[in-house]
Amino acid sequence: MNRRSWLTAKRVRAHGLLLALTLWCLYLWSLAAPGLRDRNANLKGTDFLHFYTLGSLAIERRGVDLYNIDAQAALAAQRVPAAAGIHYLPLYPPQVSLLFAPFAFLPYSSALALWWLCSASIYASCCYAVWRLCPCLKQHGLTVAILAVGFPGFFNLIAWGQTSALALGCFTIFFFLMRKNRDFLAGLALGCLIFKPQLGLAAGVLFVLIGAWRIVLGAILSALAQLSIGALYYGMAPLRTWFSMLRNLVGMAALLEPKPYQTHCLRTFWSMLIPWSAISIALYAISAAIVIAWMVLVWKRSQNWALRLSALLLATVLVAPHLTVYDLVILAPAFLLLSDWAIAQVQAPESGFIGTMLYLVYVLPLTGPLLRGTHVQLSVVVMSVLVYLIAKSTKTDSTSRPIQAQPWRQVAAI
Repeated sequence: MNRRSWLTAKRVRAHGLLLALTLWCLYLWSLAAPGLRDRNANLKGTDFLHFYTLGSLAIERRGVDLYNIDAQAALAAQRVPAAAGIHYLPLYPPQVSLLFAPFAFLPYSSALALWWLCSASIYASCCYAVWRLCPCLKQHGLTVAILAVGFPGFFNLIAWGQTSALALGCFTIFFFLMRKNRDFLAGLALGCLIFKPQLGLAAGVLFVLIGAWRIVLGAILSALAQLSIGALYYGMAPLRTWFSMLRNLVGMAALLEPKPYQTHCLRTFWSMLIPWSAISIALYAISAAIVIAWMVLVWKRSQNWALRLSALLLATVLVAPHLTVYDLVILAPAFLLLSDWAIAQVQAPESGFIGTMLYLVYVLPLTGPLLRGTHVQLSVVVMSVLVYLIAKSTKTDSTSRPIQAQPWRQVAAI
């Protein structure tokens, strides 16, 4: 949104408004069907049924059934007759069921509405908190609000009834604590991602490589504390079963990702292109290592938290072994921080290109169904380019310079 860019504020606002109106009007029209099935015959809230069922198991202390697909399908059909025949692969750690126990005391429709409200509130709070730190976006408050509402990641979060708003909250709290040099507390926030452990992979590798041991310690303690809650409630058996499920994930990929075009990470990018598993996994490992190297480079070179957090969030999405479209909601702070940086660094050669890449990352998740013919997930390509541009921009960013020792401890205003 600078003078040299085709992405003017007026154009971006118009595109965002058109997208938001289209997505939400179509979704509301689909939800307007009577009963708990929408006009496409899908259960309203989709994945929320799984969490509702887990909460019901928690109320009855049925830890033995937390990873029993058939038992959960039977319970779901009993609690929500419209859900008869729906099965979910249970992969969440035991303590997640306790989070949803209060919702399971309500009828499904009321519980879903309450969860939608909770998710939207977390998303709005995180976006607002980060936006307040972006001086160049202060005069574009309406545009930011429209884009936030129309963001496909947020739309899919609500449509699927998923838990990714909690992950966004963890990353946002981590960001604010890191800006205040509260490393251990920031690690505690990151450790809360144990409910979606794939989202903590990139951060874990980063902070081990740069020697940020206070963050690593905080994350480990936080994760252990969260897992301990489930163990204290159910005993150790469900926790052992969960670890066993994680070890066998490779053999359950087809069940976990029935629609791979809805995923946005390097692993599925290569698996959709290369039919030979060994080769696709090798290419995933190589490309993930390259992305991690760029991310580490940003954290070592730059003092700017806009670049640091954005590189971390993008790498989190790319490196995660499993990442579905609703998880893209964690990129919301990166959109705000990078847009603000690009406007402030108008003379930087990468700023205009970064703006274009942000625009593409924003809209490309909508093209997922086209992958059934092309098998090329363009969003992954663009996000990879964006991480490279962030790493490259640390050479020209006025708030970046090589740091000799403990780069993660350097704090700078955005």
